[in-house]
Amino acid sequence: MKFQLNKFLIRLLIPLSVGAAAGLISSPSLEGVNMPPLSPPAIVFPLVWILLYTLMGISSYLLLGCDASYDDKKHALTLYGTQLAVNFFWPILFFNFRLYLLSFLWILLLWALVFLTVVRFFSLCRPAGILLVPYLLWVTFAAYLNLAIFLLNR
Repeated sequence: MKFQLNKFLIRLLIPLSVGAAAGLISSPSLEGVNMPPLSPPAIVFPLVWILLYTLMGISSYLLLGCDASYDDKKHALTLYGTQLAVNFFWPILFFNFRLYLLSFLWILLLWALVFLTVVRFFSLCRPAGILLVPYLLWVTFAAYLNLAIFLLNR
């Protein structure tokens, strides 16, 4: 597939916009919260998410150019869009409402959707799937932090 700048930028802007909107709506403060071991400094989170949203956008762009049927791509992108929507609501549940148990269950749903998305993307376009692996790893780590915060602060 020939590189198409407009499509590439749109694919980048979709996840970055979702992340920015979630960041603006949520209040990412953990002041007064008991933190678990391995908790990174607060500055790490937005930097990692910017990288992950960028990788998501690149991955979805690569998927569009892969040699797969329209239906296969549509199914993969439906999974992708669904996990992105679930991703949007997690920081609101966690930071705004401090519903740590519910947000943990929500992030388990997110993890399952990201896993299915990685598998589906990988089966259609290996590079697109590989680019999503860091996202799956980060959601795994975030689930650990979420559960630990729930247990330490109940």
